[in-house]
Amino acid sequence: MTSDPGPDPAENVGEKSVGPVVLRRGHAGRSTTDQHLLDTGGSTDWVHTDPWRVLRIQSEFVDGFGTLAELGPAISVFGSARTTRQDPAYASAELLGRRLVDAGFAVITGGGPGTMEAANKGASEAGGTSVGLGIELPYEVGLNPWVDVGINFRYFFVRKTMFVKYAQGFVVLPGGLGTLDELFEAVTLVQTQKVTSFPIICMGSAYWAGLIAWLREVVVAAGNVAAADVDVLHVTDDVDDAVAILRKAAAEHR
Repeated sequence: MTSDPGPDPAENVGEKSVGPVVLRRGHAGRSTTDQHLLDTGGSTDWVHTDPWRVLRIQSEFVDGFGTLAELGPAISVFGSARTTRQDPAYASAELLGRRLVDAGFAVITGGGPGTMEAANKGASEAGGTSVGLGIELPYEVGLNPWVDVGINFRYFFVRKTMFVKYAQGFVVLPGGLGTLDELFEAVTLVQTQKVTSFPIICMGSAYWAGLIAWLREVVVAAGNVAAADVDVLHVTDDVDDAVAILRKAAAEHR
């Protein structure tokens, strides 16, 4: 028998996290801290306030480093927040979370619903460390109920640092623009040798086949990347195969 999946994240649509602060209903608003930081229009008050934002950014790094420094071996799992609990990808992510814990890894996700919730659920129910790194968004739904260690970030670039710094590899399930952003950032870090021994696994061959084919037939053919840059992407439909690749890479790294 499976345990109750917890509250439906859709019930928290009126909730927004602003760093450690939670705002609900009429107080939530739709603007974000990143939006204010990147906005070049409007008042020139930014001349006086941006230096203080540096301290806020610094505090997010300090909170992230302090919370995750002793996490141990971990894998970052990415995928769509829109994946329903009836979608096969949800079941795959949940099984992946369990298998990663069995292999000695903590599981890090973006802390949201969908695929992220599934991976956190599998990791938590397996008795492992289930980490969620949330982000302030206009329609923030908060951290899913299966996150055991959670941090809410204001800035995407701080959050992305935590995904990479404390992970020994990525598993990328079907997702949208955010998932693609995380996937290509990981590939870029490997290509530029900013990270070493960092496997990147794309789960779901039918979903990723078109992208891989385009990279090989168009991007590589145009000379914009080397074939070896695409070879770092391991495509599989088998959770146990994915975990085996991660375990082998971790052993070689040690």
